[in-house]
Amino acid sequence: MQMDIPEVLAEVKACFADYERALLTNDVDRLQELFHRDPRTLRYGPAENLYGWDQIAAFRAGRSPVGLQRTLENTIITTYGQDFAVANTEFLRNGRRGRQSQSWVRLPAEGWRIVAAHVSLMAE
Repeated sequence: MQMDIPEVLAEVKACFADYERALLTNDVDRLQELFHRDPRTLRYGPAENLYGWDQIAAFRAGRSPVGLQRTLENTIITTYGQDFAVANTEFLRNGRRGRQSQSWVRLPAEGWRIVAAHVSLMAE
């Protein structure tokens, strides 16, 4: 298996940047599009475990748009073959450090979608 095929890596980096833009602008519709619409998709957050696209979409729709700005550090995106990638980053928000990981899969009809995500905050 070839890792980090340049054109595949560029695609996933663009999707990751699109996700970050949507997150910071609270573009709920785009955030919901970027997660695979499937009951097996999951997102573990700092205070919630969301199982399935419906729970993730409800969380996004109900989340406050206040205080979403953050700065990313140590972002590492790795692709495996043509259709799978992981994105990991640290972030700083309101003086707190957190971590985020995403598993991305290229789906035949939808393109790149997140199938699993994890967000956690470091202890103060």
